Amino acid sequence: MMFLTAMNRFRKNAFANPEDLPSKKMKVVLDDPDVERVRRAHLNDLENILPFFAVGLLYCFTQPNPDTANLLFKVFALARIAHTLVYAVYPVRQPARFLAFAVAMGVNIYMAVAVVLYYV
Repeated sequence: MMFLTAMNRFRKNAFANPEDLPSKKMKVVLDDPDVERVRRAHLNDLENILPFFAVGLLYCFTQPNPDTANLLFKVFALARIAHTLVYAVYPVRQPARFLAFAVAMGVNIYMAVAVVLYYV
């Protein structure tokens, strides 16, 4: 995501800090819609992928079936990649983004429930 953000900033000349400007004649731009869309997608990734790492690690401690764990991890990764593509790279109308989000969230919920049931 950081490369996509940087690419959009250079393509649109939308730099957020004065020291980043390639020319002193340019002005700081904080509200470019393309750059902001990529930033929001990046924040959304952080809000969803970091909890996945925590829940996924705890799930691994429950000694799950390796095939099931492998499938869950792949489904989550593919759903998040799809979410990023339909949100930041090639914006698509809803429900594409919601479906990608829901699949990834479903994986997190499944693993969280499995962890709780294992330790209860």
